[in-house]
Amino acid sequence: MIDYKHAMIIILVMGLMTLATRILPVLIFGRGEKVPDYILYLGRVVPYTAMGLLIVYCLKDVQVLESPHALPEIISLAVVVLTYLWKRNSILSVVIGTVLYMVLVQMVF
Repeated sequence: MIDYKHAMIIILVMGLMTLATRILPVLIFGRGEKVPDYILYLGRVVPYTAMGLLIVYCLKDVQVLESPHALPEIISLAVVVLTYLWKRNSILSVVIGTVLYMVLVQMVF
């Protein structure tokens, strides 16, 4: 069981780390200076890499040969892709896909 002091220390450390990730780029690159090309490259490719990693992680334990034969995952993934192609809004498509998946898993399959 975690006590009040440990919880407050954890929250404080997490807050400081979050603040550090916001301040560190400004301290490293300064204001008004040109950002190095490799940092700009990482800014372009890391979001897609992270999304790919999340997809692999979410689908790694799917049982295709057992009922419901991955149907909730396939349907939800298709809805996410179609919603994104339709609205070009990542958050909206992920939220809709997640809600649909939960409904399919809890009520249908």
